[in-house]
Amino acid sequence: MAWRLEGTYIENCNCDVVCPCGASGFAAPADYDRCYALLAWHIDSGEVDGTDVSDRSVVLLLDSPRQMSEGNWRVGMFMDERASEEQAEKLAGIFSGQSGGPVANLVPLIGEDLGMEVASIEHVDDGRRHRVKVGDDVEVEIEDLVSPFDPDGPPPKLTETKHPANSSLIPARALSSRVRGLGLDFAAEDKSGFSTPFSWAS
Repeated sequence: MAWRLEGTYIENCNCDVVCPCGASGFAAPADYDRCYALLAWHIDSGEVDGTDVSDRSVVLLLDSPRQMSEGNWRVGMFMDERASEEQAEKLAGIFSGQSGGPVANLVPLIGEDLGMEVASIEHVDDGRRHRVKVGDDVEVEIEDLVSPFDPDGPPPKLTETKHPANSSLIPARALSSRVRGLGLDFAAEDKSGFSTPFSWAS
């Protein structure tokens, strides 16, 4: 099955300043005993085996031990309620890793599947600010970090991170964060965030 997806990605986790896991290619442990994270993709343009999946969003919630590379992750998925049954099935295949692509590399690390729920997803990219809202119980807004030495220039970037969304990430901080759903309940305001465009194909 051939597919391609392009769009934007938002992340928020409970690590301080910049997530060590994402910044180190998953070599370094998280800041706390458990890593709780929201991973959100908005697909600006996409096609999966001939099905148009443009303007759809998918959100994953994650709970893992401090050393993420050791596995035993708990992961659940929110699927955009605007997706048709066919779109949802094909997107779920990609974001569960069953259809190949970057997420497939993470499948061996997942110890518990928290399931999938269909929900309204609002994903907004507004300059340096990025926000995702899922139903009434999940809302996260992050802001890309900028250097005080060049506030109007390009934001700092991490490169060659081995992150599944993109090897290049823009560090951000969470302006607000409230996450309840799929058996997880956490808040990571003023904690680590990332944003990046993504382009996947298989």
